[in-house]
Amino acid sequence: MKYILFICLLFTPQTIFGQNTRVINHESTLFELDNPNGKIDFLVIDPAPESKKPLFLFCQGSLPIPLYFNYKKEGLSLFGGGLSNFNYQDIIKSYHLVVISMPETPVIVDESQLNDSYWYYGDSKDKNIPSIAYQKADYLDNYVDRAIAVLDYLSGKPWVDNSQLVVFGHSQGGHVATKLANRYKKISKLGLSGTNIFGRVDQDIRQAKRDVQKGKISWQQASQKIEQTYAFYQDANNPEKLKNNPNLRSWKSFSQPAIDDLLGFNKPIYLVFGTEDIVSELNDLVPLYFIRNHKDNLTIKRYYNQEHNYFEVQNDGRPDYSKPHWNEVMNAFLVWALEPNPQQTTIKQYKP
Repeated sequence: MKYILFICLLFTPQTIFGQNTRVINHESTLFELDNPNGKIDFLVIDPAPESKKPLFLFCQGSLPIPLYFNYKKEGLSLFGGGLSNFNYQDIIKSYHLVVISMPETPVIVDESQLNDSYWYYGDSKDKNIPSIAYQKADYLDNYVDRAIAVLDYLSGKPWVDNSQLVVFGHSQGGHVATKLANRYKKISKLGLSGTNIFGRVDQDIRQAKRDVQKGKISWQQASQKIEQTYAFYQDANNPEKLKNNPNLRSWKSFSQPAIDDLLGFNKPIYLVFGTEDIVSELNDLVPLYFIRNHKDNLTIKRYYNQEHNYFEVQNDGRPDYSKPHWNEVMNAFLVWALEPNPQQTTIKQYKP
C-alpha cells in the first residue's frame, strides 16, 4: 500500500528564489543545482518558503524512486522519498522540510516509466535492474557530497534559520545521514530509522540463519546461501570486478559499518526501528558501544512487532498493511527533535 496524495499536475514558474527553481502543485519548490558529478534536484516542501525556520533534511532509502509519480488517471502525486507515508505537514510547521532526489532519477516520472515496485528503470532493458547511470552514482560518498552541496546552498537563504539543523534518515538513508553528520558540523540532531548500523551485507547471512530457525530451509541450504554471500562480497571488494559491475560499488560502500561515524557525532542521536525488521536486528547492540565509550547522547526506541516500514507483523510473518505506524514514529521523533535540550544523561529507552 502506498500512502500518497492524488492531485492535479501543475507547474508554476518561480523566479523569486533564482533561475533554477519552480513550484510543483502549489505544495513544493523544486531546486536544481549544478554539480561536477551531475545535477542535484531537491524539494523544499513549501510553495513559497519565506518564514524563517530551521532545516529538516529527510534522507530517503534505496532505489531510484522519483519524488513525484505522474499517474495517467489521478495525476501527480507526491511520494517524496517516503514523506507520503506519514503526516509531514506536522514537520513543516516548525521546519523547512527538504528531500533530495535520488541520483540519475527524474523528479517526476510517468506511471509508464515505473516498474511494479514504483522505481524508475530509465534506459535499462530490464525493468527490475536500474540504469547503468544510476548504478554508477549509487554509492555512499556521492549521497553525502550531494547533501552537503544542498545544505551549503540553503544555508545562505534568508528564510533559513541556521541555529538548528535536523537530519533524519530511513534505511539506506540512515547511512547517508550518519556519515553526513560526521562530516557536516552544522547538524544539531540526528535521527536514524530502520538502519543497519553495522552495514548491509550481513543481513543476508542473518536471514539465512533465521530461515533455518523457522523451518523454511535446511542448514545445508543456509550454508550455501551464506557461502554465496561471502563470494558476492568478495567480488564487491575486488577492484577489477568493481570496474565491470558498477552495482557492486553500492554494496561495498553501504556494507561498511557506520558505528564509528555514529560514535563520532557528539550531539543528540535518536535511533528507532521495528523489532521484526531483519535490517535493524543488530541495533540493540548499539547502546553497548555507547556505554563502552562513556557516551550518553543516544535515545533508542523500539516499535514492537513491527517490520522495516512500521507495519505490524502477522502470525505468519507477513506485514499487515491495514496497521501502519509511520505517523507514530515520526510524531515521536518530532517531539524529541523539538526539545530544546534532549536529555543526555543516560541512554534513554522510550516505552511504547
